[in-house]
Order: sequence, then structure tokens, then C-alpha cells
Amino acid sequence: MSTETRELVKAMRERPVAARARSRGRLPSSPLEEFEQVYLRNVDVLMGYFARRCHDPQTVADLTSETFVRAVGGFAGFDPRRGSDRAWLFGIATRVFARYCEQSAGGKDAAARLGGYRPLDEDEIEELVERIDAERAGAALMRRCERLPAVERAAIELVDLEELTPKEAALALGVSRVAFRKRLSRARSRLRKEHHSDE
Repeated sequence: MSTETRELVKAMRERPVAARARSRGRLPSSPLEEFEQVYLRNVDVLMGYFARRCHDPQTVADLTSETFVRAVGGFAGFDPRRGSDRAWLFGIATRVFARYCEQSAGGKDAAARLGGYRPLDEDEIEELVERIDAERAGAALMRRCERLPAVERAAIELVDLEELTPKEAALALGVSRVAFRKRLSRARSRLRKEHHSDE
């Protein structure tokens, strides 16, 4: 890992509020500062994504951190002309979560899986518990979507909860815009039918 990457990972492990205060109002003058701004714009959204899936604050923090560690490694290849940084990060986050689920299902020891991560302090745990509670409505929507195929659930989440455009969500999922729009339309239609049958 390069010195610049190590500095960025160190900065990411700071509390986001401290990093925001330091960079407020400045234009990025280096790739490191550019990535820091990407981080600041998206860290809360990605924490929400993981908070809807995990109820353990340490796991939410670790998965969010892992997403950004992977992102910093691939940042040189990120092309904003292909889509937003948020869509790019959600593509990474979905792979990080899938890997986490595979390892959990395989019975891998959590300590071995997350060995390089620092434990959270009490304030950070409290902040993440509040975040997990705040994501309950989104988690409830995702539970309503449980019967949908995984690609349709992802379409609903990325557009309706994360507020990505259909183009950005298609990029995050690695599918064409036409295929994505069909999945989103199908998912919304199924949810409406279920809602009407429940009444």
C-alpha cells in the first residue's frame, strides 16, 4: 500500500465530522483530496446501506470501511463520465456485502475476517446504533421486497432508498439501462399488487 493510500485510509478511519470540517469549502488539489471529498459525500449513505442489513455497529463500520479501502485502491480507474461516484461505490458495496455473506455462511471466524480493523469507541458505537435505528423504515421496505428476485430488490433499493438515477443504478449493478428499467418496473408492479392484496 502506497504512503498516499495509507494516509487516505487513516483519514477515512477518522470520524467523518472531523474530516468534513477540515475540507469544507476547498476544491481538491490532489487525487487524495478528491477521494476524500468522494468519501465525505457518500460515507453516510453507505453506512445506511449496511445498517439496513446488519444490526451490529462494528460490522456496519467494518463493511463501510472495507468498501472505501477497496474504492481507494481502484480510484485511479474511476471515470466520472460513466456514472456518479455514488453509483460506483454502490457497485463496490454490493460486492463487499456479498463477500461478507459468503464468509458468514461459510462459518469463517469473524476475528479472522475482520482482523485488520480497529474496535469502535463508545461514541462511535452509539452513533452507529442510532444510524441502524434510523434505517428501520428502509429495512422494513427491504423486508417487503424479500419475495422479489434479488435483482429487483436491488433496483428498488438503489432508486427508491438510495436515490440513484436509473442510469446510475444500472451502472452500479452492471446491467444495461433498458434491462434495469424493466427490473425496476416489474419490482414496483409486484409490490403494488402485494400491497393491494394485503388491504
